[in-house]
Amino acid sequence: MNIQGKWSLVTGASSGIGEQFAIQLAKQGSHLVLVARSKNKLDDLAAELERSYNIKVEVIAMDLTEASAPRELFQQCQLLKLEIELLVNNAGFATHGMFEQISGQRQHEEIMLNVAAVVNMTHLFLPDMLRRSSGTVINVSSTAGFQPLPYMAVYGATKAFVLSFTDALWWENRDRGVQFFALCPGSTDTDFFTVVGTDEASVGKKATPQQVVETALRSLAKKKIYTIPGSQNYLGAQLSRFVTRKLSLRIVGNMLRPK
Repeated sequence: MNIQGKWSLVTGASSGIGEQFAIQLAKQGSHLVLVARSKNKLDDLAAELERSYNIKVEVIAMDLTEASAPRELFQQCQLLKLEIELLVNNAGFATHGMFEQISGQRQHEEIMLNVAAVVNMTHLFLPDMLRRSSGTVINVSSTAGFQPLPYMAVYGATKAFVLSFTDALWWENRDRGVQFFALCPGSTDTDFFTVVGTDEASVGKKATPQQVVETALRSLAKKKIYTIPGSQNYLGAQLSRFVTRKLSLRIVGNMLRPK
């Protein structure tokens, strides 16, 4: 993947894994479209990256939980005449607790961001990549995508969707010049758990966003379909292959049970 002088679009770019994607891609000479709700954070990051790496950065502040947002974002890129070579669907969040006690509106927004936005963004930007026979789509899933998560039921289901969706599109496009790749991190040292509102959702040692993104880009260069950064995370993701479904649910449920 040669992205020097080409445009990459990163959602959820204001912090954590998204911010680190922006930094690592800028180091490779990619121009950037940075997307998140927080314009001030994006502006600060854009200024730093332009100054440090002599690249162009476009900032688009947008809430991707809104149904119309992906198309509005795509149209803005068209107006700016930007050809997106690399799309990183990173934006997402989780909820934690008993399903019926969590705000229905909040869980709806979780589905819109984690699932609908990923599907719609991919559907909008993929045709141009196919016309050029060149492009890459990175979808950020999670180790949560490998088994159901009691007390994080919607989050686990959304990340399972992202992983399945990405695998399927990898197969459809494997001979068409467009690469699909799923990044499946475990617990990572980001604002994720602050947004969730609890640290009980953190399992195992937290990786840094830099470690996660560096692993992702190395795996992508090796033409892998997906990667799980960290050996402990990889083993944990295989749990359901070696124990019964009920036992897997018991183990994960005990880990994530609200205090």
